[in-house]
Amino acid sequence: MAGLFGTDGVRARINTGPMTAEAIVRLALASGRWFINSNKERTGRPLVVIGKDTRVSGYMVEAALVAGFTSIGMDCRLLGPMPTAGVSYLTQSLRADLGVMISASHNPFYDNGIKLFGPDGSKLADEIESGISTLAAGSIALSEPTELGRASRMLDSVGRYVEFAKSTLDAQVRLDGMKVVVDCANGAAYRTAPDTLNDLGAEVISLATDPDGFNINEGCGAVHPDVMAAAVVAHGADVGIALDGDADRLIVADETGRIINGDQLLACLAGTMHDEGSLSGGGVVGTVMTNGGIETCLADKGLKLHRARVGDRYVLEMMRAGGMNLGGESSGHILMTSLCPSGDGLIAALQMLHILSRATKPASETFHMFAPKCQRLENLRDMDGAILERQMIRDALARIETDMGNAGRILVRPSGTEPLVRVMVEADTEELLQSKMNEIILLLQGESKKTA
Repeated sequence: MAGLFGTDGVRARINTGPMTAEAIVRLALASGRWFINSNKERTGRPLVVIGKDTRVSGYMVEAALVAGFTSIGMDCRLLGPMPTAGVSYLTQSLRADLGVMISASHNPFYDNGIKLFGPDGSKLADEIESGISTLAAGSIALSEPTELGRASRMLDSVGRYVEFAKSTLDAQVRLDGMKVVVDCANGAAYRTAPDTLNDLGAEVISLATDPDGFNINEGCGAVHPDVMAAAVVAHGADVGIALDGDADRLIVADETGRIINGDQLLACLAGTMHDEGSLSGGGVVGTVMTNGGIETCLADKGLKLHRARVGDRYVLEMMRAGGMNLGGESSGHILMTSLCPSGDGLIAALQMLHILSRATKPASETFHMFAPKCQRLENLRDMDGAILERQMIRDALARIETDMGNAGRILVRPSGTEPLVRVMVEADTEELLQSKMNEIILLLQGESKKTA
């Protein structure tokens, strides 16, 4: 099971590769054994908490995980449908040894995945994932019959998470008089997001809150924010928020229906936190995908943008190394570690709504912090990422970027969650962007056909 983990846990089409019942049981055995062995001082029974999104396959994955964990003596607390950040929070709150989120995030229903959290509620470091993969490839000792684990459902998990989310705002903060569209992607936040906003006094127009196991992310949520944006205009709302299937990603729309991505959210939060004196480390962490326009915006406040590899776990690692408490990705993953140990779309949304509630201007003026550089991302599907390891391709891509000089940059990488190659081009002008994008795509497609 080498290479079991991608950039965000384990993910595949259900009933294939690491997402078969047999492979999932083995992953539970290995990860459970790793955490039991690493916490030998624990006196009580080892505990794992398990949440999931709304995919129909979640039942199968949950059952396989329970079989694996209980067979090595771990008790399982089953949370039911719950945002990824809720699993992170409850792992920490319940003093569990391990947390598990069953989700393929923004992917279609036929995919699923498993994200693991350590006792502190944070995603696992590379070396831990490597250790688990090594264990999974060998023989794993099972418990004695008298030491089998037990599984039970936690009936108040949604309520606990809602109260936690509200607690990230001062007790006196309310959203009275604010009309908010919230698109829950028929996913894990279909209850928690509307409940939280209603409790805070907002007038809530809820979209995609009727999951059936198959409609998660289907024409809705952060992957399709135009639906939310159109609803904002149709209802005359002040703002709209869209979450993805496991609710760790946030996309916003202003009152005009204009989309606001994670880069603008990061800049807005950074500016507010800096002004309030709550921003740590003298800057924020983005990724190699973060739009270059944000750098001037931050520099005007004496702040610096640090770029990590794509993936919120790498953003978090760089934040920790630099003593920073704010980071994020263009796709809408926002990490605010002074509030939550992992990325949380709802908590990020609450912070943005609080900013708006105190502003004297509408969202169209409050949330747009910088003029972005021209940037485009293209996904080349069914292309083997190994093509990028060829020296000829590396040299050609290096020449293309050198030709752009200071007028732009490129990033070409294999996806860590899907079978495709991602091509990003950023440039000062649309003409330069389109020219270089076409050149890169023709290069990769031509080389790919030679080996097809």
